[in-house]
Amino acid sequence: MTDLTKLSLAETHRMLLTGDCTSRELVQAHLKRIEELEPSLHTFITRRSPELALADADAADGQLQGIVSNPPGLIGIPLAVKDVLSLAGMRCTSGSRILENFSPPFTATAVQRLIDAGAIPLGKTNTDEFAMGSSTENSAYGPTRNPWNLAHVPGGSSGGSAAAVAARLVPFAMATDTGGSVRQPCAFCGVTGIKPTYGRTSRYGLVAYGSSLDTVGVIARSVADVAMVFQHMAGYDPLDATSRQVAVPEYALPGSPDLSGLQIGVPEEYFIEGIQPEVESAVRAAIIQMEALGAVTIPIRLPHTEYALPVYYLIAPAEASANLARYDGVRFGPRMGGESGIWEMFTQTRGRKFGPEVKRRIMLGTYALSAGYYEAYYGKAQKVRTLIKRDFDQAFEQVDLIAAPVTPTTAFKFGEHTDDPLAMYLQDIFTLPANLAGIPALALPVGYDKNGLPVGMQLMGPNFSEDLLFRVGHAYQLESAWHTRWPEVNF
Repeated sequence: MTDLTKLSLAETHRMLLTGDCTSRELVQAHLKRIEELEPSLHTFITRRSPELALADADAADGQLQGIVSNPPGLIGIPLAVKDVLSLAGMRCTSGSRILENFSPPFTATAVQRLIDAGAIPLGKTNTDEFAMGSSTENSAYGPTRNPWNLAHVPGGSSGGSAAAVAARLVPFAMATDTGGSVRQPCAFCGVTGIKPTYGRTSRYGLVAYGSSLDTVGVIARSVADVAMVFQHMAGYDPLDATSRQVAVPEYALPGSPDLSGLQIGVPEEYFIEGIQPEVESAVRAAIIQMEALGAVTIPIRLPHTEYALPVYYLIAPAEASANLARYDGVRFGPRMGGESGIWEMFTQTRGRKFGPEVKRRIMLGTYALSAGYYEAYYGKAQKVRTLIKRDFDQAFEQVDLIAAPVTPTTAFKFGEHTDDPLAMYLQDIFTLPANLAGIPALALPVGYDKNGLPVGMQLMGPNFSEDLLFRVGHAYQLESAWHTRWPEVNF
C-alpha cells in the first residue's frame, strides 16, 4: 500500500484528482504520523482538532467528486503554519508566554491564500520566541528536536516547520525568514525552502520582528513542491504597505536538467576559515554538478559581507524594540503587577513573560535608538546595509545568481551555544546578507556529513527572480537525490 506521507505534492494532487486516494485518507495518514512522532520531536505548539481537520478533508473530497476541471491547486492537502502567522480560531503565541492566550480574530493573507487554494491546516509549528533565534531553543514551549538526530537542534527560528516536513508530519509548512529562519532550518533538516524577495509575499497577519527584514516563505521536500505552494501564496496585498505590485509569473519548471548559458557567482567571502570541511566540500560538489549541467561559474567578491552580522544585530533589534513595545499588559499580554502603578505593571508583565533572548535584543535595540547613539549605531548600520545591497547589485551585473553555503556547520547539539550568544549569532553569518539586501534565496540539501546530518546550499538571485531560482534548483534536483532522503525515525 502506498505510504501517503512519502508522496510529492504533484503526486498527491494527481492521486486526489484520480480518486486513488481521498483527502480524508491523506489527512488521517499525517495525523497518525503526528501522533506517533510528535511526543519526541515537539514540532507543534498548538495542534488543530483532528475533527476539524477531517471535516475540512471531507469537504475537499466533496469538491473533488464534483470537479470537472481546474480544481484548486492544493485542494485536500495538509499544511502546518509557523506560530508567528495568524490563523483565526487558533492561538498565535509566537513562541512566547506573553501571547500564550492570544487568539487573533483574522487570518494572515499568506495563510488565507493557501487555504483558499484548498490546503488544510493541521496546526501551528514551534518557533524561537518572536522568531529570535537559530535553534528553536528559545521557544517558551520547549525545543523542537532534529529528526535526523534528537540530540541536535533543527535550526531556527522556523525549526518546527522544517522538522515537521523532514519527519513527514506534513507535506509542506509555512515559515518566515528575517535573518535566515527559513534557510538555516532547511539546511539542518535536509529540506528545501524559499526566502522570497522582500515585498513578494504579504506580511499582513505576521507578528512583526524586524519590519524591514521579515519575509514569509515556504518549506517543503523539493524545489518542485516549494514552487507549487509559492505560486498560490505570492503576490500583491493591499493590506500590507510593504507589498510590491509586481506580477507573479507562472513558475514553470524544466523537464530536463539543462543549465546552458547560466552564470553562477561563487563568493569567496562565503568559504571562510573555520567552515566545516564537509559543508564546503558538499557545496562545492553541488556547484561542480551544476557546471556539468552547462552552467559557468565565476568567482566574485561581496566585500561588505563581513559587516552583515553587526549591521543585522543593530537593525533587527532596533526594529524589534519598537515592534515589541505593544506587549505591555495593556494592548497585548497578561496584565501583571499593576497594583503599584503603570510602570510596575510594564516591568512585571515584560520582565516575567519575555524570555532572555527577547530581553537581550530589546535592550540592544533600545540602546541603539536612544538619544546620542541613534546616528552612531542605527544610522551607520543603515548606511553599511546600503553598501551590502550595492555589492549584490554589482555582482548581478556579472552573474545570473550566486551559490553559497547556508551555514558554516551542520546542526549543532542542544546547549552547545546556549551560553555564548555570539557563537549562536555566527550561525547566521551566511544568511543575513540576503535579508539586508532584500533579495530572494532558495535553500536545498546537497549532502550529509560523517554523522549523517544534512548540508544545505543556497542560491541567491536579483529581486523577484524566484522563477530563476526555482528553475536552477529544480534542474539540480533532477540530477541529485539528496532531497529524496528522509530520516527513518522510530522513537
